Amino acid sequence: MIGEIIAIGDELTSGRILNQTSNFAAYHLFAMGHEIVAMATIGDSPELIGSALKKALNRADFIIVTGGLGPTTDDLTTEAVARVLERPVTFHPEILAQIKHSSASRCKGKTPPKGVHLEKLAWLPAGAEALNPKGNMAGYVLVHEEKPIFFLPGVPREMQELLKNYVLPRLRKWPGRQHRQVRQRLYRVFGLPETEVNERVRHLEGDNSMVRIGYYPVFPEVHLSLTALGAGAAESEALLQVFDKRIKRALGAYIYGFDDETMASCVGTLLRREGKTAVVAESCTGGLIAHNITTVPGSSAYFLGGVVAYSNKLKMDILRVRPQTLERHGAVSAETATEMARGMRELSGADAALAVTGIAGPDGGSEEKPVGTVYFGSDYLGECRHYLHQFSGTRAQIQVIAAQTGLDILRRLLLQKA
Repeated sequence: MIGEIIAIGDELTSGRILNQTSNFAAYHLFAMGHEIVAMATIGDSPELIGSALKKALNRADFIIVTGGLGPTTDDLTTEAVARVLERPVTFHPEILAQIKHSSASRCKGKTPPKGVHLEKLAWLPAGAEALNPKGNMAGYVLVHEEKPIFFLPGVPREMQELLKNYVLPRLRKWPGRQHRQVRQRLYRVFGLPETEVNERVRHLEGDNSMVRIGYYPVFPEVHLSLTALGAGAAESEALLQVFDKRIKRALGAYIYGFDDETMASCVGTLLRREGKTAVVAESCTGGLIAHNITTVPGSSAYFLGGVVAYSNKLKMDILRVRPQTLERHGAVSAETATEMARGMRELSGADAALAVTGIAGPDGGSEEKPVGTVYFGSDYLGECRHYLHQFSGTRAQIQVIAAQTGLDILRRLLLQKA
């Protein structure tokens, strides 16, 4: 079925609150096989609400409306709907009784604040029915011209509960619905710009009308989505597997993970699988690589620790970088990065060590080594390598992409040695 989502609230259009409800609804509806043709975000204006609802009724099979259902004077959704659809509001005493009971339990006899009128929640447009009559939150469904319109609260937690428990099950059983099964996979790509990812995969886009491919830059990586729409679970899975192989062939090792995986979790998986341990020595990233690694639960099983050494003195005293190396090549050099990695591995006894040193800016660059110059060093079981990268952006962006690049170097090293 074709659906549309309308989010209502001045707090959304002013930017005070992030619109979480529309994204949540679209994700779950699409996963059920529905197609969302439009998502609108509008303020608390009866005219805007009425206009958006009329447009949605002309092009959608069902509509999700969030926000504007509360007990305060700026909650105008029900009044606007009653006017535009010519359905006078009707009082539901059973809803009021349930709301008062729930409110009394929560407030323990306290008087509601001024401007809160619980009776307002019991007035619904003619023909509407509460989604959960025994619940303690606003939300109702109205079938207009054989199209269901679901009105949900704007509070994300309440909206999500009603959507999952009442809206999705009802849509699943809606008469005339085409039962499509959706299979999705997200590919996390690092080391290629979005245009290059598109160039390598675009030949697959027109191969099957039941398969959709999308590209989403999420700094510092690119996410590629694969969606297979089949008449049944078996058909969707078969389509997914066919295109999965083609995408992997096109992008190869630039794909570092899938769905909810992160670069750090993928590196952790490889270290666990190989039974290896790792350490890091950081300068320009200021401990960001170690932070990323330790966000993964259980990382203490393979990550021994790290050193942040900004000064040359710490590089020499702790990481055993030779004074002559710093004098001859500088702190930002392939030679220093290599010795940082070697010194860290020898100090810790780990199997793998990664080091990074560079110029994150905005100052400190030169003609020979401009801002964004970053050297990496690695030592895996005594075999040392070095790598040079030139990044651009703000200081924070350079640090983020350098940390991700360092983890990617470690990932590829582990893959090669596996």
